[in-house]
Amino acid sequence: MAGLLLRGARRLVHPLVTGVALLVTLLAGSALVLAVGLPAVSGAVPYAVVTGSMTPTIAPGALVVVRDVGTGSIGVGDVITYQVASDRPDVVTHRVVAQTVGPDGRTWLRTQGDANPVPDAAWVRPEQVRGKVWYSVPLLGRLSLLLDHQQRRLAALGAATWLFGYAAVTLVRAWRHPRPRRRTAALPVGLHRAG
Repeated sequence: MAGLLLRGARRLVHPLVTGVALLVTLLAGSALVLAVGLPAVSGAVPYAVVTGSMTPTIAPGALVVVRDVGTGSIGVGDVITYQVASDRPDVVTHRVVAQTVGPDGRTWLRTQGDANPVPDAAWVRPEQVRGKVWYSVPLLGRLSLLLDHQQRRLAALGAATWLFGYAAVTLVRAWRHPRPRRRTAALPVGLHRAG
């Protein structure tokens, strides 16, 4: 009797554990692709959002992925990431609310955070613009803030190794232990008269 209960419990737990592992794998894989893979192959740059100035559009802790599109293709309403000053690495992600031609003859941009009541004080010059926000992923920036560059690389490598390992184990198990094909009985076909 105990053996029968144990076998029944295994039949319930095994699919549950497999389902949870598959869900974790899919989430980790998706996060890896969105945070590292897609930006790397497209030339985009990920940034972690640390303030609430773009709430509710982009919440603190989100990861924004920015593509360099050139200031000529940035218009009012676009969300951009730019350097606070040309010679400093600090960046801000805000929405463009106005454009003007600067004293140098180039297009300058006025920005404002969605949660801020007034536009930013300074105009953004073209050399300050890092790019236009391509997409954002909520909460993924928090993980990025916890890890330095080397740790992020190791985490990405570890996640990729785990994903490929899980896929390899799944394929080998499927090859070594194929599921028996279920035979379906053919239903008899008969004539049916209507009416």
